[in-house]
Amino acid sequence: MYLSHAQIEEIAKVLIDDFDKFFYDDNDEPRKMPRPTPIDQFAEDYLGLEVSFRRLSSDGSLCGITAYSDTEYIAEESGETITIPLKQNQVLLDSSFSDPSQVRKLCGKRRFTLAHECAHQVLFQMESDEGKLACRKQYSERRAYSLRDLKTREDWNEWQANALGAAILLPQSELDFAVWRFAQDRIITNYEGYYTREDKLSLNLMCDYFKVSKSAMVIRLRKFGYLVDCPYSEFPEQLLVRV
Repeated sequence: MYLSHAQIEEIAKVLIDDFDKFFYDDNDEPRKMPRPTPIDQFAEDYLGLEVSFRRLSSDGSLCGITAYSDTEYIAEESGETITIPLKQNQVLLDSSFSDPSQVRKLCGKRRFTLAHECAHQVLFQMESDEGKLACRKQYSERRAYSLRDLKTREDWNEWQANALGAAILLPQSELDFAVWRFAQDRIITNYEGYYTREDKLSLNLMCDYFKVSKSAMVIRLRKFGYLVDCPYSEFPEQLLVRV
């Protein structure tokens, strides 16, 4: 299944609208602030996924994983090869995300990783019966997979999961609200990684509020025309600050 960016945005909108009805006890009063997506509740309470933490790779290169049927994968732990079961509708996140000393630092990365794995599960549910069977067969042809296998088996679908995960985590309607609230509807200008103090403050406020990385926020703002890119030479250097 191949989806356009417009289709992915529409899927995310339908999901978030439905989740909001499920999760929030709304009244008719207008909101004063945008809503960051509570991705943990979205994954566990809304999608019914089981989220747990486990060291996934010796070098930390694998942040999260999910599968569409019961399987198991091979990893290294303390220099030993181990086999770890992976259940249908389970998401495993790397244990670094649950390390108390890293929770704050890795919050944005963890939230995006979980949103990405949620997107894989949503996209799977949208497949035809034949498509679902084909996906499940990928995990049932043999019982154990190496991390390399699991990281490459769905490369064709990674861009869709990235796009849908970002749209779930940073819905367009909430970004519209955030730009009004934190940037007064001002278009932010990126001068090759440098920003005016006013733009830097607005960007940092939005990143902190939504608990996402700067790169994730910049990509979404750029997509909807709230951020434009200009060469460094077009703005006086004394008015620029590096983010």
